[in-house]
Amino acid sequence: MTEAVPQLSYDNISTNALKVVNRLATSGYQAYLVGGCVRDLLLGKVPKDFDVATDAHPEDVRGLFRNSRLIGKRFRIVHVHFGPEIVEVATFRAPHTARSHQSNHSDGGMILSDNVFGTFEEDVFRRDFTMNALYYDPEADAIYDLVEGVKDVEAGQIRLIGNPESRCREDPVRMLRAIRFRARLDFVIEPATAEPIRRLGFLLQDIPAARLFEEVLKLFMTGYGVRAYELMLEYDLLAWMFPDTRRTMESFPTGKLIRAALVSTDNRIAASMPVTPAFIFASFLWYPFVEEKQRLENEGVTNIEAFQIAAETVIARQQLFTSIPRRFTGMMRDIWNLQFRLPVRHGRRAERLVTHKRFRAAYDFLLLREEAGEDLNGLGKWWTEYQECDEEGRRQLVRSLPGPGSQRSRRRKKKERG
Repeated sequence: MTEAVPQLSYDNISTNALKVVNRLATSGYQAYLVGGCVRDLLLGKVPKDFDVATDAHPEDVRGLFRNSRLIGKRFRIVHVHFGPEIVEVATFRAPHTARSHQSNHSDGGMILSDNVFGTFEEDVFRRDFTMNALYYDPEADAIYDLVEGVKDVEAGQIRLIGNPESRCREDPVRMLRAIRFRARLDFVIEPATAEPIRRLGFLLQDIPAARLFEEVLKLFMTGYGVRAYELMLEYDLLAWMFPDTRRTMESFPTGKLIRAALVSTDNRIAASMPVTPAFIFASFLWYPFVEEKQRLENEGVTNIEAFQIAAETVIARQQLFTSIPRRFTGMMRDIWNLQFRLPVRHGRRAERLVTHKRFRAAYDFLLLREEAGEDLNGLGKWWTEYQECDEEGRRQLVRSLPGPGSQRSRRRKKKERG
């Protein structure tokens, strides 16, 4: 089915994406804008990314564009670079034949290799959701829609193409994509598509940890993390990606801390402020870390050793499910470590702490812990006042602290010496 789409303005389409489509078309190939960019154009949004589908093979595309490179193993695609913008070009895919099924699928039905090229029609039915199976021809200003995707976009519905259970088994990440689209677009998941998600969450264990790390970023670091988190709980998927986190929700205010961290992250993204995955993972794993540290200390392990072992253990366990690059695990450790240093403010300690490169992140994390219900005896308020004071005000705050460093303590020591 072809639909004229005069409402799609060229003003919302990347000129570089149009260049790619035009170059392929004038070279004798079929080429269309496809997927999420077409969906977003229908919704009146400016797409963040533009994908192109073509019958040209990756090597052919590579030959047409000097500013391109081949990427991917599971399915080879071409990235055409225009400065910071990348236009992704993928070749039409075909269904796997019965002969190739065994070598290309796992025992559970998951696709292991996807470099099987096909026709336009075959490519349509290999895509995941109807709303992502729309092909736009800029020259004709028309959408090619074989799966009633336009109808689903207009209805605000997320619907898998084909048998939902089979499609989820082919690629379990489709369950996370359904959650993400529902959170981002405020669409509903069609009942038949939603039905297998709660039953098949265990299949996420078969997905490489590196790929699930990327999915965590898409879920929780694109501006709608709170809603995505709520849906992950609703569809029983969180435990398959963060098992320690889910377990500690029974005995710690884990959910409150995560929600507070995600609210903060969503707000920062909305304000175009920087965010880091380290903060999200530190929040998700804080109480598993605290639990493990307490267990070790109860067994007689010293405080410093308990911190080091607990941090290493909890992070290593999480790495089995979602990889976390070292540059983020280091920051997580710093944030956690400073939670135990921030209460110690006597002498020049506060002055030194406030200059620590991770102080601001640790301070923000401290406030979130209080928001989650931890009683820290006003520590967050003290550090807020300390940062707002001048040098003399900071000295007064430190002197007012009970214990070592307070005026009462100094008078007592002076009396004892006299």
